[in-house]
Amino acid sequence: MRKVYKSWTISDELWEAVKDEIPPRRRDPEKVYQHKPGQGRPPLPARSVLEGIFYVLRTGCQWKAVPKEYGSGSTIHRRFQEWQRAGFFERIWAKGLERYDELEGIGWEWQSVDGCMVKAPLAQESVGKNPTDRGKNGTKRSVLTDEKGLPLAVILSGANTHDVKLLADTLDGVIISRPEPNEEAPQNLCLDAGYTGHQDEVDARGYIARIRPRGEEKKERERNPHFRARRWVVEALHSFLNRFRKLLVRFEKKAVNYLALIHFACAVIVWRRLLPVHL
Repeated sequence: MRKVYKSWTISDELWEAVKDEIPPRRRDPEKVYQHKPGQGRPPLPARSVLEGIFYVLRTGCQWKAVPKEYGSGSTIHRRFQEWQRAGFFERIWAKGLERYDELEGIGWEWQSVDGCMVKAPLAQESVGKNPTDRGKNGTKRSVLTDEKGLPLAVILSGANTHDVKLLADTLDGVIISRPEPNEEAPQNLCLDAGYTGHQDEVDARGYIARIRPRGEEKKERERNPHFRARRWVVEALHSFLNRFRKLLVRFEKKAVNYLALIHFACAVIVWRRLLPVHL
């Protein structure tokens, strides 16, 4: 009988896939310790730390509200920041994409990019006045996906930053190696009407810009029953990211911490496509 996992737990399959990427713990040479190596209280197991971080990401609770079964909330938050500085969450995201590319193949032919704004009442970096939320503080994330909605790149900025200004950094921020487009394997980039007149950044990177307002897509579907909309996958990805409640409203002061949580969510989304059980 297959083991059933709760939505905020880490499956055995996911743990086996990412455990080798966890950075080893090292002592700070500038810090004076009371105990020699091997003495004192044993460190919290890495799997408990990972499950505690995922619990926070999935439920949106405060770090101090992490259930004791995972360990101390302050310890888990400290280890989270250590792993963030070591690039752990970015690596497991990239590892999942590389594995998916080997087994299924990333859909490079049709890519999509779009931005999404979230509330950020406590943020001190990558924050700005949200024009759709009465000028309150907000953060914008710009995301690039493949044709199946897999996240390929994520960039953060203030909510008052226009999507066009984030386009170049988003296209350059692909987490894995992007194949060069050619006549046999072109790469189309689906954009909304807000990017109209700003195709230079797209052309410079070998993409073919596909800018179609929703009204035109609706008319095209009426004329051609076989027409297939493409850009909706990036909007679906933003919706999936917001299901990780720690991302729905940003309470992290540092941009790198919030970005690490997004990287973790992207990694989970990718690995869910690969592993046969619910993560």
